[in-house]
Amino acid sequence: MRAAQKTRTDATLPMLLRSFKLPAFVREYGPMADRAAAQGLSHAEYLLALAETEAAERDARRTARRLDESRLPREKTLGSYDLERLPAKVRATFATLRDGSFLDRAVNVIAFGNPGTGKTHLLAALGHELVRQNRTVLFAPAFQIVQRLLAAKRDLRLGPELRKLDRFEALILDDIGYVQQNREEMEVLFTLLAERYERHSVLITSNLVFSQWDQIFKDTMTTAAAVDRVVHHSVILELNIDSYRAQAARERARGERGAV
Repeated sequence: MRAAQKTRTDATLPMLLRSFKLPAFVREYGPMADRAAAQGLSHAEYLLALAETEAAERDARRTARRLDESRLPREKTLGSYDLERLPAKVRATFATLRDGSFLDRAVNVIAFGNPGTGKTHLLAALGHELVRQNRTVLFAPAFQIVQRLLAAKRDLRLGPELRKLDRFEALILDDIGYVQQNREEMEVLFTLLAERYERHSVLITSNLVFSQWDQIFKDTMTTAAAVDRVVHHSVILELNIDSYRAQAARERARGERGAV
């Protein structure tokens, strides 16, 4: 009787667990049952161990999906970023951002600095931290977002396109300083910033300080309005440091002099 019951269990249980979409249960219920018996675990403890395994795997799959959706550069993480290069004030400010709570307040983050100072890497690394906290993030060069919105406007679907971007708690616009728009392009960028104002965070890298944003928006009043919306609830990271390339060049030069 017991053998027949085991045969029925082995045939039916995996099928039911798959129908319930519990892949970790399917894979682990047998081995974990053996361990539970060896360790003298109760039925409830055995079930808890299985449930925790399933939950951990679901969380990992969810994070992987959100990372794919984010389009973040995979290599630009905090593990490959030298935080010691940053000024102490910037390091301290950045540390306060890593828990992601600024997204709940729709606070913007703006990283200023010359080319090669690591602005993109720093905000992409922050994006990776946010994804690991199950936050929704989208990383894109600013010009790509502008062209995406411009195409949507021409197709009379700007509203739906903005709603698609609205799904992301953090929108990282990379290199906004390189966007040199005509009036129509400037208008869709301004519309995006206005739509997210006090609702969702925008994270921006730029080699242009705010006083130079008239190079982006052209019109003085539009520039002032855009800056006002970005700055009102914001954290500023000023990367007043040497570029990686300049630093590497000096180190190479020192090495060559030392070898002579």
